Amino acid sequence: MAEEQHQKPAPEVAASSTVVEEVVEVIPPEKPITENEPAPAPAPEPEPEAPEKPVTFEELVEGEKATSIEEEEKTKPSEEVVKIAQSDSFKEESYVVGELPDLQKKALDELKQLIQDALNKHEFTAPPPPPKEEEKKEEKKEEKEKSPVAAAAAAAEESKTEEVKEESKTEEVKEEASKSEEEVVEAKKEEEEEEKELVALVTPKVEQEASITIEAKEEEEEKVTPPPPPPPPTVEVVAAVVEKETSIVDEDGAKTVEAIKETIVEVSAPPPPPPTTETETEEPKEEVTPPPAPEEVSIWGIPLLLDERSDVILLKFLRARDYKVKDAFTMIKNTVRWRKEFEIDALLEQDHGNDWDKVAFTHGYDKQGHPVCYNAFSEFQNKDLYQNTFSTDEKRQKFLKWRIQFLEKSIRKLDFSPTGISSFVQVNDFKNSFGIGKRELWQASRLAVQLLQDNYPEFLAKQVFINVPWWYLAYNRMISPFLTQRTKSKFVFAGPSKSAETLFKYIAPEQVPVQYGGLKREDEQEFTIEDPVIEYTIKPSSKETIEFPYTETGLLVWEVRVVGWDVSYGAEFVPDEEGGYTVIVQKSRKIAPTDETVISNSFKVGGHGKVVLTFDNQTSKKKKLLYRSKTKPSSD
Repeated sequence: MAEEQHQKPAPEVAASSTVVEEVVEVIPPEKPITENEPAPAPAPEPEPEAPEKPVTFEELVEGEKATSIEEEEKTKPSEEVVKIAQSDSFKEESYVVGELPDLQKKALDELKQLIQDALNKHEFTAPPPPPKEEEKKEEKKEEKEKSPVAAAAAAAEESKTEEVKEESKTEEVKEEASKSEEEVVEAKKEEEEEEKELVALVTPKVEQEASITIEAKEEEEEKVTPPPPPPPPTVEVVAAVVEKETSIVDEDGAKTVEAIKETIVEVSAPPPPPPTTETETEEPKEEVTPPPAPEEVSIWGIPLLLDERSDVILLKFLRARDYKVKDAFTMIKNTVRWRKEFEIDALLEQDHGNDWDKVAFTHGYDKQGHPVCYNAFSEFQNKDLYQNTFSTDEKRQKFLKWRIQFLEKSIRKLDFSPTGISSFVQVNDFKNSFGIGKRELWQASRLAVQLLQDNYPEFLAKQVFINVPWWYLAYNRMISPFLTQRTKSKFVFAGPSKSAETLFKYIAPEQVPVQYGGLKREDEQEFTIEDPVIEYTIKPSSKETIEFPYTETGLLVWEVRVVGWDVSYGAEFVPDEEGGYTVIVQKSRKIAPTDETVISNSFKVGGHGKVVLTFDNQTSKKKKLLYRSKTKPSSD
């Protein structure tokens, strides 16, 4: 493509970013207003951290509406940009563990250890613990405190029950004491009678056995034959015991009876069994069951603690909780439990139709490579679609499931490697959207916001609100207390007149759909997203020209767009040859905002020359011009 030149000064490509800064960043009260720009509405005061008395939606709306009416009377025209004070700009952090500060690394290691312990104990799949007894007692105490009459009655009942218990205990103690004394006396009498009987029966038998053993020993000593092997040790033990016990008989009859009884049992016992081997004496060992294997838990298709992609997910939870390890761990457990209850895996396979395909959709990428998701609330102007979405709880639940399914499918396409893109840029379009009267819509939106914030942390790199109406100020103040400061720091707001420029700050014009001010069309034939777009600012009450020099034969194609138009446009070919004729390619005419969005032209060049585009802006506002061109070989 031949080099492009301008008769006027070079295009102010960087000017767009400056304009966006004036809209998006916080506007100090002392900032002067330029001559070419209408007086902006004053920025709202910063919202309180935690108001003691909650403000109702109606009070917010009435206050914002009154403020808006006053400002409209002071500043004309009334359709100017709504400027909202922004939070501090958010900068996306790195997910490479080696680049993290030491404290963040330590927090990540601690969180991984907690998760590993939970996986070993199967805590993720275990049902939630039942309420503790202490909590039940506290609930009872609260109930008693609420009703003083019931508390007094309960106290009286407790005192009565305690008295009855004490009386019953004293009676039981007395009965047991009387019974125990009688039993002791009877037991002593029975023991004395049994001892007397045993002494009378056993003493003669023991004396006879002792005399027999002594005579046997004397006869064996007199024999000349070699001495036989010594008698078994049991016999000696018996004799010794007998002698000992008989001598004790004379001193204490009671003790002798017990000892003799033991000796008789030992003598009459059979010989000891042969020694057994160690294998026979070993008791059978109990089989130790190995501990269960750690459970496997995955989130968005990524198994926890399996590889470095898991670190990216854990860092998202840590950052959502300001690196508080226990809070992040609790958030992960709650998310896993919610995904199981919501049946996310089964939801991915369900078919919810295509009624909401234009309500939320992904299209293109931003300048850093994040996928861009668009939410178009104007689609609910269709009454049938609105009724089929919000008229009943069942329908609202179905829409919520479709929205979660859409988000889950989009997340599965992200790159969770440490250097990959694992977040979105979200654009919320309020053009022609419902006002404050459609409570069902905004209640459902509030529920969805809370649900996404609790279970999808750090998936928004930027949240851009365009075509913001006056009443959204009230709604934004109402939901702001439910959002974290980190979430609010990613928000960007722009009114109708600055929406396109705000988008171009983050998304290249060739990536922005045509309905949002860009050049991306579904039926595009000549250009693709690979063909870059040049941005140019047309000053108020001025005429600007763009030139495409041409030195070869072929077909020159181009497309142009002025955001908001209301500008005259024309094109002509001027040859380099002396005496050549100028060829009118596009007769100059004024393009209304609603006439056309993108104008495409082509011209077959047969010699050296240039194509000149003329833009005449007679309004008092700056205009954003987008254009691109390329050369194609001639078909002839």
